Amino acid sequence: MAVFPTSFDFSDVPPDVIAAARVLAAGDVVAFPTETVYGLGADATSPEAVAKIYAAKGRPQFNPLISHVFSLEAAEREGIFTPAARRLGAAFWPGPLTLILPRARGGTVCDLACAGLATVGLRVPSHPIALELLRAFGRPVAAPSANRSGRISPTQAADVVADLGATVPILDGGPCAVGVESTIVACLEDSVRLLRPGGLSVEEIEAVLGHPLDQTPAAGIQAPGMLASHYAPNAVLRLNASELRAGELGLDFGGALANASLDLSPQGDLQEAAANLYRFLRALDARGAATIAVAALPETGLGAAINDRLRRAAAPRG
Repeated sequence: MAVFPTSFDFSDVPPDVIAAARVLAAGDVVAFPTETVYGLGADATSPEAVAKIYAAKGRPQFNPLISHVFSLEAAEREGIFTPAARRLGAAFWPGPLTLILPRARGGTVCDLACAGLATVGLRVPSHPIALELLRAFGRPVAAPSANRSGRISPTQAADVVADLGATVPILDGGPCAVGVESTIVACLEDSVRLLRPGGLSVEEIEAVLGHPLDQTPAAGIQAPGMLASHYAPNAVLRLNASELRAGELGLDFGGALANASLDLSPQGDLQEAAANLYRFLRALDARGAATIAVAALPETGLGAAINDRLRRAAAPRG
């Protein structure tokens, strides 16, 4: 089997991207940047390679992975697209949207990456380094966030090293622009259901669909990020705080929380807050406080995704 597409021109591809593609082709893992967070990638068609993701993260194997592809056309070889799914892919790919679709006959994503489900999670990221890696490799790349399972997601290369150590190869693409994971939408039969809010707002999706998303809770684990406890620092989070208590560090939004250590966005900009969320949680956690008090954020736009991450980070841990 060819390692790379024979028609691909490597003349303008950075050597580190080619090297990373060769790591994937050898069946090993590599961390790479996307516009949302850094992913820990492996060949999605190889159960042996995908098993290395689960082992490195300490991730339960009932929790499915997102498979990243270079284009909508590549995604159509892996999943069965409804008309609604095709509209969403055309509108928002490349970008922070994951579609959960029935697996296509002849699709190459392995059962382990899908956690044995009859569906597959697909995304076309917009980060140029991620796209170059996917195009050079030529096959789907399974890639959850490049951190220990359940912990704070990485938004810069140093976060990956802090969580997984220096032995994991990393493509350093600088800080992630979006800063929270992709929005996940299931397009199954006639249903279009939100499974996880993320870097693409519900309002934007509904504008393309022309009707509201089904937001009723899904039964079971159908996609990443659905575990009750996830994205968690070592500290306990106290949400919707209006003041700091003794011994707490504060994570503010819009200057609402007096004497807070960090403010996600002093101007109340949700895009800025999303980009800062994981980096600021890591920074406060590193100070060793037992509790981080977090100011209230609105539930509109990207606020829905930020609050989802904060609620899961604050949930009781198993």
